[in-house]
Amino acid sequence: ATQLISRVRKSFALELPLRSIFEAPTVAGLAGRIEQAMQSDRGVERPPLLPVPRTGPLPLSFAQQRLWFIDQLQPGTATYTMPTFLRLEGPLDVESLRRALVELVHRHEALRTTIIQRDGQPLQHIAPDAGLPLELVELSQLSPEAAQAELRRQLREEMLRPFDLARGPLVRAGLWRLGPATHVLALNMHHIVSDGWSMGVLVREVAALYEAFAQGRPSPLPPLPLQYADYAVWQRQWLQGAVLDEQLGWWRQQLSGLSPLELPTDKPRPPVQTFRGAQVPIALSPATSERLKELCHREGATPFMALLAAWQVLLSRYSGQQDISVGSPIAGRHLGELEGLIGFFVNTLVMRARVEPGASFHHLLRQVKETALGAYAHQDVPFERLVEELQPTRDLSRGPLFQVFFALQNTPMPTVRDGGLALYPVEVKDSAVAKFELQLVLSESQEGFLGTLGYNTDLFESVTAERMAEHFRMLVEALVSRPDAALASLPLLTQAERQQVLVDWNATASEYPRASTLPEVFAQVVARFPNKVAVEFGDSTLTYRQLDERANQLAHHLRGLGVSTDSRVAIALERSLELIVSL
Repeated sequence: ATQLISRVRKSFALELPLRSIFEAPTVAGLAGRIEQAMQSDRGVERPPLLPVPRTGPLPLSFAQQRLWFIDQLQPGTATYTMPTFLRLEGPLDVESLRRALVELVHRHEALRTTIIQRDGQPLQHIAPDAGLPLELVELSQLSPEAAQAELRRQLREEMLRPFDLARGPLVRAGLWRLGPATHVLALNMHHIVSDGWSMGVLVREVAALYEAFAQGRPSPLPPLPLQYADYAVWQRQWLQGAVLDEQLGWWRQQLSGLSPLELPTDKPRPPVQTFRGAQVPIALSPATSERLKELCHREGATPFMALLAAWQVLLSRYSGQQDISVGSPIAGRHLGELEGLIGFFVNTLVMRARVEPGASFHHLLRQVKETALGAYAHQDVPFERLVEELQPTRDLSRGPLFQVFFALQNTPMPTVRDGGLALYPVEVKDSAVAKFELQLVLSESQEGFLGTLGYNTDLFESVTAERMAEHFRMLVEALVSRPDAALASLPLLTQAERQQVLVDWNATASEYPRASTLPEVFAQVVARFPNKVAVEFGDSTLTYRQLDERANQLAHHLRGLGVSTDSRVAIALERSLELIVSL
């Protein structure tokens, strides 16, 4: 183990492909791969990530620049807010909490950053220091039920409050007191200075700072050797020339000929993409989750790959398309120096799959695995740069390159216990924002894979989202139970839906004159309602009399051609009035 650690440290100057971990999953095998990488010159050397002077202009990272551009197009929206809500159980020293938040802002430059313009170009402006006001809202005088209702209302309001990127601040804090030893802390940041990983860093550091300050000790956190602005400068210096060309080349080939996903929506698509949304819960049972992990173990894949493949199968079944692209996040912190920073490092990868109805899930999973490993190996190209390079057809009604999102969260919000005080994440499930048409977000728990299906409410009704969540659950159960079966043969419908479709909707039996032939019954209707409309097509109609007359004319014509009783006549017509006449 010591030798392996030494080799790993020495190999950090080389790019050891992630594929090596999958192809050599044992310690000995991985050590051999590291040795091979050290003995070859094929590794891609990155320049060192070093602090830069704060005397000159500081550029935005590629990801920041895209969010800034979106904010210029749609100012005053809460689409890219990142709220975190924590329940604090136990005696709370509010003043120590205030000090902890102020120290956090002092420690991370990203939390003191605003976006300014100079000569038309956006730049990072880092304030020399900034506080973080903590407003205390008293709800303890209300009944428990009323306090919870009011808390949920105010937390939803906080989620929808926009940020001003130029004026700042881009982080807010609030504290709600529900009782003597029960509080809820809200920390809300704009995505341009934070990401999901950052939230975990934030909670751990606030807890450590609070514990120290409450006990009269100084900050226990070591100084940060780097800040987010250093990364932004490094990224722009490194991602150019041959490095950028090689990575872009892979993506050009991977995404060539990409077409948008055309899902059947409940409402007409707005001409300009909207971001109003809601979400429904989704859960895979512990048994299904275990079978899925066992399948992944046999295939040398990860649960992310299997769940992504299942999601792409569902999208294929809904859309009728075989070429399915899904966006998925990646932490973007492959350098160890970045793990402890708060900032916007996350990147979005486009995962494309060819879902062939006659192929098995085994076949699709292997394809998705290869695609994912290739995407990880070329993850450094920012999604924003990829859009700029590929220049997909501009369509304001949908996002570029993909419209549907999938994430398997592996950076859960930590639960922290600090002496008598415990911090628990609080979920506010009724989010009113949808960044994508559909967004499936799952995480692993002892109860199986759990999460939410977010949807754009200007495209889908809640019942559709609920049905889709159930179909995903049914599909995953079928995929892990019969991974060798053809994808098109696997069921989506729940038992209740099967009963509805096969039995309830087919309960169409009614009384009719069984002794009469169909022409005789039709003749009776014609005699009773000659002038009523019998059939409509577009703007054209036929009454029962007209339909009867035209059918008789066709019948006489067919008899003139030799058609008689029990003759077979083929009808090949598009949907039309003539089709009904002929039938």
